[in-house]
Amino acid sequence: MRQVSRGLDRIEVAFDEPNLVANAGLLLVSTLVVRLGLEALINSTLRLTGRVGGALPGRKVLSLVHAIVAGASHIDHVELLRAGATKAVLSHRVMAPSTLGTFLRSFTFGHVRQLDQVIAETLRRAWALGAGPKDRLVLDVDSTICQVEGANKQGASYGYTKVLGYHPLLATRADTGEVLHARMRKGSANTARGARRFVAELVARCRRAGATGEIVLRVDSGFWSNDTIKTLARLGVSYTMAVRTGNRAIATAITEIKEDAWVGIDYTEDGIAEVAETTYKARRLIVRRTRLVGAQEKLWPDWRHFGFLTDLDGTAVELDAFHRDHARVELAIKDLKEGAGMDHVPSGHFFANSAWLCCAVLAHDLVRWCAFLGGIVDKDELTVTRTLRTRYFSVPARLVNRSGIPRLRGPDKWPWADSFIKALGKLRLLDLAPG
Repeated sequence: MRQVSRGLDRIEVAFDEPNLVANAGLLLVSTLVVRLGLEALINSTLRLTGRVGGALPGRKVLSLVHAIVAGASHIDHVELLRAGATKAVLSHRVMAPSTLGTFLRSFTFGHVRQLDQVIAETLRRAWALGAGPKDRLVLDVDSTICQVEGANKQGASYGYTKVLGYHPLLATRADTGEVLHARMRKGSANTARGARRFVAELVARCRRAGATGEIVLRVDSGFWSNDTIKTLARLGVSYTMAVRTGNRAIATAITEIKEDAWVGIDYTEDGIAEVAETTYKARRLIVRRTRLVGAQEKLWPDWRHFGFLTDLDGTAVELDAFHRDHARVELAIKDLKEGAGMDHVPSGHFFANSAWLCCAVLAHDLVRWCAFLGGIVDKDELTVTRTLRTRYFSVPARLVNRSGIPRLRGPDKWPWADSFIKALGKLRLLDLAPG
C-alpha cells in the first residue's frame, strides 16, 4: 500500500511570480558594495580594453561576487540572480553566464594582478569604514589544495598530497577570518614557493590599508626559511614560525633542554604535554612535547616534539598557546571553500581560475564586513558564511510598490528579521567611498 498526502498532492506549482526575490538578503551586500564604490573601482583598475568580453568589468565581477555570496559554485549558477525581481536588490546589471565565462577566459597574469589590486583597495576602504584592526594585527599564512576533476584543467597537477588540483597561497586575519591576500599556484608548487614575495606584498597591503600597530605573522614549518625571517625583520614584523623537528640541528637543540625546564600545560585526558624553550642560531626556539598515557600509551610511548621560532616577548607557555591558535586559519580556508565558491574551480584556463579566486576572496570578505559593520557579529566572533547565508542572504521576499516606495516583504515571524533590519540601517549610514 502506498500512502499519499492528499493535502500535498493538491498543491499546484508554477514559477511565474515576477516580484519574488529568492535571495533578498543580497540587499545587505549590495548596500556595502555601493558604499565601497566597488563597481567604479573595478572599472577604473581592471583594464581589459580590446579583449573579447572585457568591456565594463565592474558589473561582471560583481555578478560573480553576488552569485558566490548567494551560494554559487559554478558560473552557470549566476542565473539565480536573473530570476524574479532579484535585480532590484542589486546595484548593477547581472550578466549572463556565457558572457561571464568569456570574461574570465580573457584574463592574463597582468589582469589577475589588477583584480588583486582591487581587493587591496577594497580592503583599505572597508577598514577605513571601521572594520580595521585597532591594535595588534595577527596574520596567518597557509596553503591549501583545491581539488579538481578531469585532465583539462590548465595548471592542475599532483602535489605532495597526491591529489589533483591547485595549490593556492592564502593569508588570513586571525580575529575576523578575512582573506587579506591570495595567490593561485599550480598543483605541484612547493608549499613555500613565492612565499617571501607574498609576505612582503601582504605586509605592504596591510600597512596601506591602515594597520599602524604591531603586525605578527604565524606560519607552519612549510614556510620555514631564513630568507623569510630576514624579510620580516626588514619589514618590522614579528613572527612565530614552526620548524621541522626532524632536522638534525633542531633535534640536537631539543635534546639539550634540561628535564627540569619543561612546564606542564593542559592537554587531553589521554595524554600529557609540556613546554620549554631553548635557542637555535641565536633565535628563540619554543618546544612543546606530547605523549600518550593510559591504554593508548603502547601505540606511541615516546615524546613527540613540535617547535617554532619566534622573536616575541612572553613566557614559553603563553607563546605556545598563541602559536597553536594559528590553526584558526584552517577555519577561514574551509569557509572560503564551502561558503565562497572555492570548493569548485570552474574553468579550464589557469588565469580564469585565478580571477575566480579573486572573486571568491571578495565575496568572502564582503560577508564578514557586512556582518561586522552591520552589527550582526562581533569582530572576534567566528563568522561562517553558510550560517549567515541561511539567516540573512537567502531570505525570500516579495517586492511591492507602496505609494511609490519599493518595499521588500519577507516571511512573517522570520527569526532574524530584527537583526537584518538593524544591519541594513547601519550599512546605509556608512560614508560613501571617494571617487
